[in-house]
Amino acid sequence: MVVYQLADREVDRMFRALADPTRRDIFERVIGRGLSVSTLAHDYEMSFAAVQKHVSVLERAALVTKERHGREQIVHGNVSTLRRATELLKAFEEIWIGRATRIAEILGEKGSE
Repeated sequence: MVVYQLADREVDRMFRALADPTRRDIFERVIGRGLSVSTLAHDYEMSFAAVQKHVSVLERAALVTKERHGREQIVHGNVSTLRRATELLKAFEEIWIGRATRIAEILGEKGSE
């Protein structure tokens, strides 16, 4: 079963981006509503530039998009990328369950001999 709708590079980028707790928090905050980079930066004990770098990592991973409104850049969550990753993880889970079921069947066969 192959459900890879994301290239390996895209999957790697996405999981690396989500490996950082600050980036996960930023992503979670912008899923429901767009927030400006300055609003995001206000809530972290780091520089504006550092928050901007976190947002850039999320953007390269296609987890967020930025939209310019005057002088502000509004960050929006891109749930479709996360949805495709979820499909990938579900496919891995199905493979794992299938293998575990097969192992159980083999062990059951050996136990009844």
